[in-house]
Amino acid sequence: MDPVLTSVVLVVPCVLVVLAGMVYLYGLMVHLFSQTSVRNKVVVISDALSSLGRECASVFHRGGARLILCGRSWEQLEGVADELSASSDPTTTFLPKLVLLDFGDLGSMPEVVTEVMECYGSLDLLILNSSLKVRAPAAAVSLETERLLMDYNYFGPVTLAKGVLPSMISRRTGHLLLVNSIQGRLAVPFRTTYAASKHAVQAFFDCLRPEVQEYGISVSTLSHTFICSASTQQPISAKPYWSFLYGPTPLGVTPGAAVREIVRTVNDKRNEVVIAPSLPKAAICARSFFPNLFFAVMAAGVESSAVLESQ
Repeated sequence: MDPVLTSVVLVVPCVLVVLAGMVYLYGLMVHLFSQTSVRNKVVVISDALSSLGRECASVFHRGGARLILCGRSWEQLEGVADELSASSDPTTTFLPKLVLLDFGDLGSMPEVVTEVMECYGSLDLLILNSSLKVRAPAAAVSLETERLLMDYNYFGPVTLAKGVLPSMISRRTGHLLLVNSIQGRLAVPFRTTYAASKHAVQAFFDCLRPEVQEYGISVSTLSHTFICSASTQQPISAKPYWSFLYGPTPLGVTPGAAVREIVRTVNDKRNEVVIAPSLPKAAICARSFFPNLFFAVMAAGVESSAVLESQ
């Protein structure tokens, strides 16, 4: 046998084994670090019923965090809490506390803030991952729907953050973590009000960050593409090409991948993270440095979408 071919046959499996071992060790280190970094910490998840919220609750619960799970359905929250309790060691974890939360009902927010603070008297980490989406032409979106989107995606998270902020300031510690959409960084057609709400909440927390830094409070924003699951897959031929900037896999992110970035952000206290493949990140750069090219691509995408719908 050719010596070169023999070397390749012997070396390639060894390299693959080494790489697999490194990936495994890295994942193990992240898991262990996440446990030590959140153990005994009070963590609030604003939407524990979404796929991302459930995955986040699972990771932080196993890490020993004192969870406060929020959501719009008490029965579903109880289901999540039961799943967490059934799959964990009660001697090393804490029973999650539950709080009903609906950002669409801003009038209830003072009671929600009070209930959250009464759970443990303070909190260390607030994860704001609630989101309401609408896809439609701008002219077809009613004012009532636009107000609901702004309440849910902007006024709600801002109200909750401002409600817990005095406690963090008095303790001179805390972490506010906004899980935002990449459309808080750029906008694509048929997402007018949704993108506007995401831009608004991104700007609020960017402004808040330097204001509270002197009190030892960290503010992080994570901008992700589509949070994908098996049910979100669509045929590639059925989508306009610019939808790959925010669509599901291969350019979307799984809940597990997003939560791993959340854990890293909590550990490192990073200010800003974009969870996206190269193409959406390139689109953000194009929007900043080559705006006319970006707008032309978006316009062409609308024309492509119209052709697809007419077929």
